[in-house]
Amino acid sequence: MQRIILRAKIHMATVTDANLAYEGSITIDGSLLEAAQILPYEQVMVSNLNNGERFETYVMPGEKGSGVICLNGPTARKGAVGDKVIVFCYSLFSDRELKGFKPTIIRLDDKNRIIAGKKR
Repeated sequence: MQRIILRAKIHMATVTDANLAYEGSITIDGSLLEAAQILPYEQVMVSNLNNGERFETYVMPGEKGSGVICLNGPTARKGAVGDKVIVFCYSLFSDRELKGFKPTIIRLDDKNRIIAGKKR
């Protein structure tokens, strides 16, 4: 049996930009993607704490160390600069693969710097 399980999470990111004139996706600081073990172009679900919006899209890597969290294309309508979002990345796992598994979760401050980021 395969189960869909949370594999990675970027918790309490702050939206830094919204760019409606783009094909669509979310741009995330490349160093945050590495820390969370999320790959470029991987599917993610984003939950906006300010307005309750939830949407799926894919990740575009942003400049490392920039702190960028940019909503692109139609996702730019799902939030505003300054909104707090949580980025979830799910994967399929077999029951055997789940033994001892813990998702990678990073927590951010208001400037999108990692304040905690261990496998939990």
